[in-house]
Amino acid sequence: MKVRNVQLVLWLMVSCLLVEAAAQDFTAGEPLGSVNEAGQKMVMTDNVKVFGSFHFTESCTFDPNKNLILAMNAGNRGEGDAPDGFVSLINPDGSVHTAKWIGASRDGLELENPLGSAVQGSVLYTVDEGYLRSFDLGSGQPLESIAVPGSTILNGIAVASDGTAYISNSREPELIYKVTADGSSSVFAEGGDINVPNGVAMDQDGNVVVINIGNNAVITYNPNGEVVRTERAAEAGNDGVVVTADGTKYVSSVRFGSVSRIRPGQEAEVIASGIPSAASMCYDSVQNQLVIPLNPNNALAIIKL
Repeated sequence: MKVRNVQLVLWLMVSCLLVEAAAQDFTAGEPLGSVNEAGQKMVMTDNVKVFGSFHFTESCTFDPNKNLILAMNAGNRGEGDAPDGFVSLINPDGSVHTAKWIGASRDGLELENPLGSAVQGSVLYTVDEGYLRSFDLGSGQPLESIAVPGSTILNGIAVASDGTAYISNSREPELIYKVTADGSSSVFAEGGDINVPNGVAMDQDGNVVVINIGNNAVITYNPNGEVVRTERAAEAGNDGVVVTADGTKYVSSVRFGSVSRIRPGQEAEVIASGIPSAASMCYDSVQNQLVIPLNPNNALAIIKL
């Protein structure tokens, strides 16, 4: 009887270890679908459009290879104890492709309240609770989580072709961090016109463009952290910035709900207004449109250019 009990205990221990090991496997979500009465898995047909699936989407980015928008969702955002941030895949018309792509399973996933995001090469980057996190753009598989020492609220992010990330810290200390591909952190820029920095973007010359919530400055730094240009958006309270191939800058104001367009050498002009909580937008280079998350409104706005 004792031998049988020992065998049973050993069997249970092995079973638990197997379950624990299996739980470490990351699983990405799949496109919308359902199981029919015959038990067959059916992908949703093209004549059906579903909109929504957002929960405090603060930023988005675009994958031209998939022709899909990646929307970062903060989940319960402090309303629950468990980290539950997720990434949705959205079709260019705003309909849902995959409701929870990253976040369908929590196994092996660290993602709590993702804010700014960027795509560079085959990698998706986001900032989340003091970390720079990266994911394989093809599979959604988590890659790295790099702590940024001294940070308080990491917010906007842009990533250069060599994998260097430029990240705004929107609370004291208000500055821009530089995090290299090997995980080394340093202060890239601070002072001057920086006032509650938020959105960050790269221009076509490899410069870093920063906007602020506290003023309407649009600051361009060279890779050495030197200011080469300061422009002004039409309004302050800015969150998102996009720089297109011709050097045009688009700036979204989360406080005042407008989108400014700054053509090279010209003054800013408002091209859209009345957009509630216009947050960290992205540029869809295939459809030539701006996509703007609306924070607590749990929606995306789209502006055709």
